[in-house]
Amino acid sequence: MDNVHSKAGHSPIRTCVICKSKAEQDSLLNFYLLDGEVIFDIRKMVQTRKLYICHTETCLQKLDRWLLHRRKKAAATSGKKA
Repeated sequence: MDNVHSKAGHSPIRTCVICKSKAEQDSLLNFYLLDGEVIFDIRKMVQTRKLYICHTETCLQKLDRWLLHRRKKAAATSGKKA
């Protein structure tokens, strides 16, 4: 009897931070931010919250602008008074 609740063969779905397309985790590049800098985790060894991006040239070119926008948003949020 098959176990219908088994997750064997399951591949997590992740979203590209640039184009918002969804894909299997293994088909996207993963990275994390360390002191505001992008660090790609090619070996997938670092245990931290990851972000994902497509392998497409378009998404990779837009990564710098995304990072700049994220820094500005973080600065605006931290500068607000409660």
